[in-house]
Amino acid sequence: MHRNCGNMQKYEDIMRDVRQGKLAQVYMLCGEEPYYIDRVCDYLEEHVLDEAAKAFDQTVVYGRDLPGADISTVIGAARGFAMMGGRKVVIVKEAQQVKKWEALAQYIENPQPDTVLVICYKYGTPDKRQTWWKKLTASDAVVMQSDKLRDYQVERWIQTYIQDYCRQHSELSFAPRVPRLLADSLGTDLSAIVGAVQKLVDGRPEGVNLIDASLVERNIGISKDYNIFELQDALIKGDVLKANRITQYFASSKDHPMIKELGVLYNFFQNLMLYHYLPDKTDRVAAQLLGVNPFFVKDYAAAARRYPAGKTFRIISYFRETDARLKGINNPSATDADLWKELIYKIMH
Repeated sequence: MHRNCGNMQKYEDIMRDVRQGKLAQVYMLCGEEPYYIDRVCDYLEEHVLDEAAKAFDQTVVYGRDLPGADISTVIGAARGFAMMGGRKVVIVKEAQQVKKWEALAQYIENPQPDTVLVICYKYGTPDKRQTWWKKLTASDAVVMQSDKLRDYQVERWIQTYIQDYCRQHSELSFAPRVPRLLADSLGTDLSAIVGAVQKLVDGRPEGVNLIDASLVERNIGISKDYNIFELQDALIKGDVLKANRITQYFASSKDHPMIKELGVLYNFFQNLMLYHYLPDKTDRVAAQLLGVNPFFVKDYAAAARRYPAGKTFRIISYFRETDARLKGINNPSATDADLWKELIYKIMH
């Protein structure tokens, strides 16, 4: 999510330092995931200077507005002295549109001591073979690379975010299935997920403090009946009709690409294989070893009764075969609907 190597720092470490007033002279915030870039930038923009000083000593520019896509204008501003006699803050947003970085390479050799220069390079990273980047990473600049989460990491991220949120709003609680619904429907866009959580909180009826699946359906538009976890539940219970009804819906919906939904089910059955061989299957221990909420251990216990280890092993092979066919291997004509129907039949028979 955010790497820590060389002079690269983790988001948590950067935020701890800036909250303690330990500010660097240069911040390079880059990566595919904009959420953490925005969090660091917003904090520096809001808290380094007071409101009176911001009018004189804070400059915010956008990469698209720089003449010749050259960082030189920004560096000129960074070299200036603070008019109010304290710090100066210079922020470059959408810096991925900058093309000429030579002036930054010169600046980091002798930065203005009282300036905090913040560069926000979203949706990717600069070419790390360039001289200016090598000089940057060899300097005292703080560099953060914010990577996209993998699909399988999102649910746990949401769980952690919700736990932190509820610690600050102790009157609220979230039903265990809510992170799964959000993860399945919103993908890896952390800003969208955070916005959805706030929408759930703001949109709940007066006096209701439990955020459950019905509120998700009402406020976010995510169906509590047609999602990957309801399909998983149907497989656990052996409900063939429900499983086929959900997969038919998936096949007709652009919001449920088969490759993504297969990944969720594949991870469940991989975990189920691990569950079969756990020496201690108590909820607490199993949850910790499987990396799931203890609430869901009962799902693995129920699935283990329906699908013994040998059958689970074969099911995992069915997923691999379906994935290959979905990518065109040994599949001249089968549609997603055909592949879903065949897969469900093999799993449940």
